[in-house]
Amino acid sequence: MSYKAKIDSMRGELRVMNKAIPETMQGFAQLSKAAKDQGPLGVKEKEYIAIGIAISQRCEPCINFHVEALMKAGGTREELADVMAMSIQMGGGPAVMYAAHALACWDELSQ
Repeated sequence: MSYKAKIDSMRGELRVMNKAIPETMQGFAQLSKAAKDQGPLGVKEKEYIAIGIAISQRCEPCINFHVEALMKAGGTREELADVMAMSIQMGGGPAVMYAAHALACWDELSQ
């Protein structure tokens, strides 16, 4: 399955969950907006942090969503690779595997 298809599939699952627990999901959306819209860091820098955490937490859907958001925020493949290197340094072998997902997602979405 392509990364675009994975992102679309996850969005579909999230829409279903939004209907099942709307107040929880609205609260999460509000938290996400507040985290991104506040503070001295820009959206791009915050997306790099999110990708680093997603790699270390081994969350492929999170990686996919945040790579997509990073691209929209003006990130570069080279900057992503630098974040991946730090994630690998902190997370070891498992981070290597999920960092590879992040790079493959970037490469597919950039075509």
